[in-house]
Amino acid sequence: MRIFMLGWEFPPFLAGGLGTACHGLTKALARQGHEILFVLPQSAPEDIHTHVQLLGPHTLRRRAAEVRTRAATGESVSLPGAHWVEHGEGSVIGSSGSVPEIGGFSGSAPPVSSHPYPGVDLGDTLTRVVERLHAGHGAVPTTRTERFAALRSSSATELAAAMDEVLGSLEDMGTRDGGYGGDLLGDAQRYAGLVAALGIHERFDVIHAHDWLTYPAALTLRALTGKPLVCHIHATEFDRSGESVNQQVYEIERAGLQGADRVIAVSRLTKSIVHRRYGVPENRIDVVYNGVDQDSVQPKQGMAIERDEKIVLFLGRITMQKGPEYFIRAAARVLEKEEKVKFVVAGSGDMAVKMIEEAAALGIGHKVLFTGFLRGRDVDRVFRMADCYVMPSVSEPFGIAPLEAMRNDVPVIVSKQSGVSEVLTHALKVDFWDTDEMANKIVAVLRYPPLGQTLREHGRFELRGLNWDGAAEKCVKSYARAIAGRA
Repeated sequence: MRIFMLGWEFPPFLAGGLGTACHGLTKALARQGHEILFVLPQSAPEDIHTHVQLLGPHTLRRRAAEVRTRAATGESVSLPGAHWVEHGEGSVIGSSGSVPEIGGFSGSAPPVSSHPYPGVDLGDTLTRVVERLHAGHGAVPTTRTERFAALRSSSATELAAAMDEVLGSLEDMGTRDGGYGGDLLGDAQRYAGLVAALGIHERFDVIHAHDWLTYPAALTLRALTGKPLVCHIHATEFDRSGESVNQQVYEIERAGLQGADRVIAVSRLTKSIVHRRYGVPENRIDVVYNGVDQDSVQPKQGMAIERDEKIVLFLGRITMQKGPEYFIRAAARVLEKEEKVKFVVAGSGDMAVKMIEEAAALGIGHKVLFTGFLRGRDVDRVFRMADCYVMPSVSEPFGIAPLEAMRNDVPVIVSKQSGVSEVLTHALKVDFWDTDEMANKIVAVLRYPPLGQTLREHGRFELRGLNWDGAAEKCVKSYARAIAGRA
């Protein structure tokens, strides 16, 4: 199967668990013989060798150069993949014949043809692509839209001109390269334009979109190609913001989830939210739990660091969703009973300064170390130093970090308000708000070595069933359901 996958993170571009999940899942899919085209908002370095084909702004530039070269020789070039699949009203979102309006993003559907590779109405398609690329940067220049209107077939000369226009829009934007900047809504719209320009050149069986930033792009590509769409929800706006949701983000999520042929939720908890809050029928939602990379370097024996103090670790984004304040409050309670303990907060986020101030106000500032964002080997290194890992999330759709901790032989305490608590038996569980009980469980792990050893040994065994190969197999079944539903 050929999978056109959309995601905001992928190594080496990582900001959190999403990139880790995408990497693990795609490795497993590739092992099973599937081909993955992965579109990033960033330009990937040319020297990256990976199991997926990474596409991005750099791909568009390279293809434009190739088309110009072929046009110069007078060669006739077609647009492979730029076909409109005939299946009545199902060729566009809903039954209205248009792409739904999503946070300021809207567009009409292309014409439907019974031929697999007809001459493409490039004018209509590219005008809408460039409109998305220009989102937040003013109107598309009139001269550009006029030139688009003249493009009616798919000759090399016209393709070269069209690609130049799209690239011109990228240059007008200052060649924005993804990431989590201050204009996420605009970035999502521009990404939709990029994906449309890339997707019409590719043959694929299914679109797989990870989280809300990719949903406008996914809906656009679904409308352009008629291919089935599977939306993978790793975290909802309610997880990130509680009841104080960003309405525009919520509307994008709802449009994507309702417009998808299938939805993949990372836990039963998330499936329930998607059904109750977004109105998606339960029979269209598949639960696929995340896994842990079984090929990752295992902790070596004898790596323990001699020290007087025990180390309790929080690793994750320092945001409301992750519950860092409950970790700090539990730390203060632990230190009332155990003096020789250090607390490490590894991560970054909008609550970092507030948490530093909170630790100081509680008189434990000298006992709490804030490391900032960690990646790669530094993550494994900090896990191996830890005597206990705590994930006090307020609302965690899944939570890969506890699996990484267990992989590194670290006893784990997780909040009951997490998806991972559904699949872990050999981890201690606590309500995020119950800092007294959280402190009691931390003290128990530190004081009683047999408890920690039991959690390590059984956790190691439990991880064998939480692998990406199983997750990939379930995703493929979800793809098959989506394809069957569009047949």
